Amino acid sequence: MEDPTTNTNVISDDRDLLILVDSSDEEIGELDKEACHNGSGKLHRAISVFIFNRDGDLLIQQRHAQKRLWGSSWSNSCCSHPRVGEETDVAARRRVAEELGLETHLTFLFKFEYRASYNELGTEHELCSVYAGQVDSEPFVNTNEIQAWEWVSSRELNRRIEQTPNDFTPWLRIEWARINDEFPEDLLCGFRRKP
Repeated sequence: MEDPTTNTNVISDDRDLLILVDSSDEEIGELDKEACHNGSGKLHRAISVFIFNRDGDLLIQQRHAQKRLWGSSWSNSCCSHPRVGEETDVAARRRVAEELGLETHLTFLFKFEYRASYNELGTEHELCSVYAGQVDSEPFVNTNEIQAWEWVSSRELNRRIEQTPNDFTPWLRIEWARINDEFPEDLLCGFRRKP
């Protein structure tokens, strides 16, 4: 019997074209996803989303084990890449719908560049735009992307990251630390949409 809380649509592929950028976020070309992550990585545009519920808990996901980079690691609610010609905020809303089956207003928080290598398998080198939003419903997860998910309190997530940091993706650790530092008031109310 099919699980009504999941879907299996294919929403990403190593042949997808990503947007190459410089450190100022100026577009300088395009390259397929696999090549972007080879070697020391090519800087490309990315999105990262943090979804909270009304209780202020954060939706975290365990990446599918078959993912090339950080498979089975825990990460934030959703992360991906804009398509060629697609604005980052549009890409963020699209990916939340495709990966989590959720729709919500997203607030842009910040943009940052990072590079992280995963064993000998490749490197993430991204200029990442980070967003937050709040929902009233449970996710309808894409099982090609996500192998597990849960709602977790900020305090509990901080405890887990401190105790077992390598269980989490490097971008989550960087972004979560900055959210805690720069948005403590919003974090307390789960980034509730302001009237």
